[in-house]
Amino acid sequence: MNRINKKLSEDKKLLSIYFTAGYPLINDTVSIIQELEKNGVDMIEIGLPFSDPLADGPTIQASSTAALQNGMTTDLLFEQLKNIRETVQIPLLIMGYFNPMYQYGIEAFCKKCSEIGIDGLIIPDLPLKEYQDQYKEVFETNNLKNIFLITPQTSNERIQEIDSVSDSFIYMVSSASVTGSSTSFGENESNYFERIANLNLKNPQIIGFGINSKETFQATIKHQKGAIIGSAFINFLNANDKSNIKSFIKQIL
Repeated sequence: MNRINKKLSEDKKLLSIYFTAGYPLINDTVSIIQELEKNGVDMIEIGLPFSDPLADGPTIQASSTAALQNGMTTDLLFEQLKNIRETVQIPLLIMGYFNPMYQYGIEAFCKKCSEIGIDGLIIPDLPLKEYQDQYKEVFETNNLKNIFLITPQTSNERIQEIDSVSDSFIYMVSSASVTGSSTSFGENESNYFERIANLNLKNPQIIGFGINSKETFQATIKHQKGAIIGSAFINFLNANDKSNIKSFIKQIL
């Protein structure tokens, strides 16, 4: 069983953390992953930096730019992660834009992910139909889960279609804004979380964008399986040594 599905089957709410590979320093990738697992994180999304991250807010954009300036590349990320499964057991996903993966070669990229123990990919700009027509078989051959995103503006019909194609979890974007732009959730978000829960989808949902505190984490897990924290964690890394990751996780859980 894919590690993502195994984790989703556990009787608990899940915390996933996003960070940008090669940030703050080029060789921080593995040690941050290890610290996150050691301190109770359930899944990790490793951001593949890209020069034009349209869906990301200023915090993640800045970390992506810095990582690229540090020298992070797709090849280097794979090199850094080649032995990751010797020390890390939780699900690992790569989140990034389609262009760098396409430039690498989709089959080669997926094969490499499988070899080093990546469990899934989140590619915000890969259309559903293009995935089904051209890449689904490649993902499945390499036991990689493709995670699709939905927003408050996504129609119920479209959500049902995404649910039918998915085989792990659905990434629920909490609002129509970019990452890191919210500080709390209001009535609109709460109604959205409840609306999706009432659809009784076959795949659990994990909410991202705007989770930055115990309060917002608790709000997301009331109806959904878990939450993803990205910008708030990167802001933490900006101000703290990675050896203090325990204190960040402690204030969320």
